[in-house]
Amino acid sequence: MTSGLWELVLKGVWTTLQLLVSSALLAAAVSFAVGMARTHRLWIVRFVAGVYTEVFRGTSALVMIFWVFFVLPIAFGWQLVPMWAGTLALGLTYGAYGSEIVRGALNAVDPAQREGGIALSFTPAQRMRLIVLPQAVPEMIPSFCNLLIELLKGTALVSVMGMGDLTFSANLVRLALQQSAEIYTYVLLIYFVIAFVLTRLMRGLEKRLKAGIGKDSGTERAARELKRAQTTGVGGGVA
Repeated sequence: MTSGLWELVLKGVWTTLQLLVSSALLAAAVSFAVGMARTHRLWIVRFVAGVYTEVFRGTSALVMIFWVFFVLPIAFGWQLVPMWAGTLALGLTYGAYGSEIVRGALNAVDPAQREGGIALSFTPAQRMRLIVLPQAVPEMIPSFCNLLIELLKGTALVSVMGMGDLTFSANLVRLALQQSAEIYTYVLLIYFVIAFVLTRLMRGLEKRLKAGIGKDSGTERAARELKRAQTTGVGGGVA
């Protein structure tokens, strides 16, 4: 390819990364807000959060992009630029999936931990912030990593709006060169590299968070070996 076509592809990569970051931030905010609402003590809050989750989890992300970009201006007179339309559609859609991750992790925290907070006269907000979330967040990271990779692949859907992301730029290059195999092989490799980097970063974050609460992989493994040795009398000791 010529330098001009490579520049077009690189601009597409930059647009994809911008969309990924903005929609991931929105999805994370929605995930925690809705996921925590799903565990709220008031049934109306749980009901509203549940309706949102079911609606956005049960609709197509592609159709949601069409709806935000084409229907929203007609219905409400709000015309969003493609970047913000894609961010809104993807963030709300993947945030619904993320809310279930948050809800599951919060419910997985030992109830005795919450009871300890009650015994210490913590408010519900303090129990959530100081006791529950520090234990639940590290358990969310692997699932959030998978969701982030899915979101990365979902960014390709915005090409239907004519947005100059990686997929759209690659298609323009393909039309110019008439070399589908070469161009789309490059695109696959670029997506793979981005996904690989994201996976490494998320694993590093998971390890750091678990180490912060004494639950890094080495500590967990040592604890399991010690427990097995104490209960069965078999197994190596912990140095």
